[in-house]
Amino acid sequence: MNVKEAIVLAGGLGTRIQSVLPGIPKCLAPVAGKPFLEYVISHFKDQGIEKFIFATGYKSEMIEEYLQTLLSSNEYAVSKEHEPLGTGGAIKLATTQTSAKNILVLNGDTLFRINIDNLNTTHLSHDSSCTLSLKPMKNIERYGVVEVGLDQSIKCFKEKQYYKEGLINGGVYLLNVGDFLKLNLPEKFSFEVDYLAKPRKENGTDENKYFATIQDEYFIDIGIPEDYERAQRELII
Repeated sequence: MNVKEAIVLAGGLGTRIQSVLPGIPKCLAPVAGKPFLEYVISHFKDQGIEKFIFATGYKSEMIEEYLQTLLSSNEYAVSKEHEPLGTGGAIKLATTQTSAKNILVLNGDTLFRINIDNLNTTHLSHDSSCTLSLKPMKNIERYGVVEVGLDQSIKCFKEKQYYKEGLINGGVYLLNVGDFLKLNLPEKFSFEVDYLAKPRKENGTDENKYFATIQDEYFIDIGIPEDYERAQRELII
């Protein structure tokens, strides 16, 4: 079954780049003449996504005004948090607006040009609870790395430090909504820390299965000024 819906995390404050973007949501940062979010939406529409659920918070009204100019009403919905819920809480709230069994989850301030079909194939073949898109990188300092088994299962997440090379979490996931919700996670939590990286039972009905697809595609996260400036050069059409 093809993936048709996506949750876009668009509620971040953008603390590290507010010096160059005062008062603007990070996902709307102007890059080479248009909001960064437009590059994200364009790629995933090309990959077959038909409906986007935007998980918003900070300056939600600015994001909603922009979306009205870019997408038709049947192409998107807004899931607005009225207080910070963390990435996990934002995803959990957004799932109330989908009936999809499996939904793509991505960040509005990161562009990772993955192939959704490859991600979906891995996800379905392993009956995965959550499948991550990993990006091979060298000389890694800003990110932790992910170790993967021969069967594509996630073995562990390693903390941020210098790595000569490794696989980073590119922030694009295919999530089994039912498996996610049955864990009865709290209203506020981190998707990365409390869901993905938290130790789980080796046996039992509440065990979630996590797998990965490695995709060496274009990746940029505009969360720091240096990479925001790099995006200005690299995303010129």
